Amino acid sequence: MAQSSPGAADAKARAAAAVEARAEQLLDISHRVHENPELGFEEYFAHDLLAGAAEDAGLEVQRQAYGVETAFAARAGDSGPLVAILCEYDALPGIGHACGHNVIAASGMGAGLAAAEVVEELGGRLLILGTPAEEGGGGKVRLIDGGALEGVDAAIMLHPAGLELAEMQTLAVQQLYARYRGSAAHAAAAPELGRNALDGAVLGYMAAAALRQHIGDDERLHGIFTDAGQKANIVPAYAEAHWYARSPTAARLEMLKDRLESCLIGGAAAAGVDVELEWATFLFQEVRSNGPLVELWCANAAQLGRHPQTPAAGRTVVGSTDMGNVSQLVPSIHPMIAVAPPEVALHTESFAEYARSASGDRGVIDGAKLLAAVAIDYWGDESVRAAVAADFAGGPAGAAAAG
Repeated sequence: MAQSSPGAADAKARAAAAVEARAEQLLDISHRVHENPELGFEEYFAHDLLAGAAEDAGLEVQRQAYGVETAFAARAGDSGPLVAILCEYDALPGIGHACGHNVIAASGMGAGLAAAEVVEELGGRLLILGTPAEEGGGGKVRLIDGGALEGVDAAIMLHPAGLELAEMQTLAVQQLYARYRGSAAHAAAAPELGRNALDGAVLGYMAAAALRQHIGDDERLHGIFTDAGQKANIVPAYAEAHWYARSPTAARLEMLKDRLESCLIGGAAAAGVDVELEWATFLFQEVRSNGPLVELWCANAAQLGRHPQTPAAGRTVVGSTDMGNVSQLVPSIHPMIAVAPPEVALHTESFAEYARSASGDRGVIDGAKLLAAVAIDYWGDESVRAAVAADFAGGPAGAAAAG
């Protein structure tokens, strides 16, 4: 299945040439997004830049797509199987594009513009989907709810990293807001009249820290205090904490959530204060990689001298993404393309520098070629499409996704 048909091979060669012809434009997109970091659902600059590039190329573009102000959808092709190429472009507070979403945006756009030049002759349809607020905001969840995946047969995107990986092993995650309410009092004159909300939050944090010793090695709990009182000589009447709970599957996450709740409720009880627990209305599901699509990525990557590894058993890229929600609904891939040395971690200032470096630029160009090639292989071979569909229908998560 990894062998391309003669028609697909020619189309891939022309798509690669189209990426090279647009290289200056694509790198300009990457650099400008990098230089203008925007938080989730505030990506107005990136939205206009990317949507404008698709419009200039003659694609049909919907701005503010599916009810999300900084999402866009660009389309080509009139009939046939529909491949969605996803772009991300939100940044992180304080450290900008330390997750390299500028590389994702530019490579996805480059792949889409190149694939658009051959999609009709291959009898397919293309969707370039701009997906905001991946960093905790759940932009793809909102787009799913708005109908963005209706009719999509396969969804593909990449992520820059310090390793070349065929797939990204992820954790399901859900956010929790804990709000503690006690009674204010003068901390020196009448402390006995107070009920310390911050104590409740601290005791809950300590209980959760103890719990970390007794959860799976592949699970994570982490939290911060977002409100810890206003002045040291006032017993805090209010405190707030923000938590993330992560587990390899959504089913296991439910059990971990129950245990975290018990810790936080117990801390509040010990401090004699009330606590309100509010889970985010959405969760990020684990990424479910489609085997045949992964094979296509690896075969095409080898042609460019990149050799993605399969993540070692028991070792995960400890992160989460709303691409997991997409992958539970349609066949998907989320490979990692190396733009930095292995020792440089995501979400660091060093990685942000690499995302704008020469190696980051190579990731943009190679990534655009590879995503376009996978789409072309999918459009160009009915047996590929059948294998992708069969893998999705018969995979271990098939029943859960259907339910």
